[in-house]
Amino acid sequence: MFLVALLPIVLGVVVGWGGLLGWREKLPRDRGAGVRTDATLRSDEAFKLGNKVAGLPTIVAGVVGVLGGIAGLVMPGTAGTIVATVVGLVGMVALVVAGGLLGHRAALGVPAPVPAGCAGCACGGCSLQKA
Repeated sequence: MFLVALLPIVLGVVVGWGGLLGWREKLPRDRGAGVRTDATLRSDEAFKLGNKVAGLPTIVAGVVGVLGGIAGLVMPGTAGTIVATVVGLVGMVALVVAGGLLGHRAALGVPAPVPAGCAGCACGGCSLQKA
């Protein structure tokens, strides 16, 4: 049962670290971590903002995972260990999803970048340049 309780601790540390990097705007865009939606991947600015907004809930999710694992370690029986571990994992996942949704919504507010060579006049010429 020791290994079962260790799972949310390890995941919590990894998730919390990712949240801290996002919150501090140090999360690299090319690593596959962080909030990765169409809105956040539009630009570097949108990626930084989305992950900054999602950072605090993700840090809290990591703390919930670690605390759930610690609670599982101190439980006297197998059932208590499993319940504490599952509660920690479910809480962690719920907070990560909520943080991701908040980050996505924040990134939607960042204006889309204007393509190079485009004057922003909506003439249709920019779509011809991409071809």
